[in-house]
Amino acid sequence: MGPLAGRRIVELAGIGPAPMCCMLLADLGATVLRIDRPDPPELGVQRPLKYNLLLRGRHSLALNVKRPEARDLVLELVQGADALVEGFRPGVTERLGLGPAECLARNPRLVYGRMTGWGQDGPLAQAAGHDLNYIALTGALHAIGRAGQPPSPPLNILGDYAGGSLYLAIGLLSAMLEVNTSGKGQVIDAAIVDGTAHLMTAFHGLQAAGLWRDERGSNFMDSGAYFYDSYECADGHYVSIAPIESRFHTELLQRLGINPASFPPQDDRTRWPEARERLAAEFRSRTRDEWCQMLEGSDACFAPILTLDEARQHPHMQARGTYQEVAGVPQPTAAPRFSRTVPEPPIPPQPITAAGAEAALEGWLSQERIAALRSSGVLG
Repeated sequence: MGPLAGRRIVELAGIGPAPMCCMLLADLGATVLRIDRPDPPELGVQRPLKYNLLLRGRHSLALNVKRPEARDLVLELVQGADALVEGFRPGVTERLGLGPAECLARNPRLVYGRMTGWGQDGPLAQAAGHDLNYIALTGALHAIGRAGQPPSPPLNILGDYAGGSLYLAIGLLSAMLEVNTSGKGQVIDAAIVDGTAHLMTAFHGLQAAGLWRDERGSNFMDSGAYFYDSYECADGHYVSIAPIESRFHTELLQRLGINPASFPPQDDRTRWPEARERLAAEFRSRTRDEWCQMLEGSDACFAPILTLDEARQHPHMQARGTYQEVAGVPQPTAAPRFSRTVPEPPIPPQPITAAGAEAALEGWLSQERIAALRSSGVLG
């Protein structure tokens, strides 16, 4: 089930954006086979396997790809794959004998997806880094935060997942479509710095037009504008408002009981501090739930600011089935939605076992070949 049913992806195990990309593809129906190390390194935040949700939806097998017979098995799997995903530093898979040249020689239609922070070339290509460093270099991090405060790390959503995982996914899907025309595979160089820079396209245009300042908290979408911000309520919770358009701005004021004629003009930046103080005082007069009763569902562009637990319980999210529970662990469902090829719920992250390795290879190799690999010890 799912729009990618029948597509097969080989994933060379990594961390962060590459697993997120492969989770997304598996969510949408692709068969993803994750090739892990016999002893995966202890990386990132440690938790039991069932909570490592980026590994859901696919089977794994452990291979020491430095061994020729294990490397040859990966190349054998590549022959029947639509794509391969790797997230190592440039040159690592080439040294392992699993680079683009070797893989495309086995399967000329293969789409070879490479996920890095800095890219496959350039002065920083071989340097270590993480999400925060990549979005820093693009100017995105500098733009996020309040006036007079340091830049605020936006979790690792902006770089790893938006600028990385999603751009790698669209690159893979685009290239797989193009194979139908040319019959030829290709290499996808997905760099987080490139993807994040691309996400900032609109802001480059605003800056060129003289409508965006480099100072944090001075623009209409970075907390500079009183009408695009969060406000504290009487109970210490917060709400968000974003009535950018004048008609929505007027509706917010009217629902707050404020005469728009008595309020500072929305486009008068010199009076934004005054307008902010009035709204802040108003929102502190009631609890978050009271504001929800008054504003939620209206054209005031309002939403409560919820915790992860609260988000799962919100009536809108429950009505849409935005969250699900898999093996007792609450988590988001696949996105986006499809009217006909509806994906099935994902399987939970799978432990790496010998039996699991054989199950993972079903559909990729014959039973005789799997038995031979077991006998030779490759599947250990």
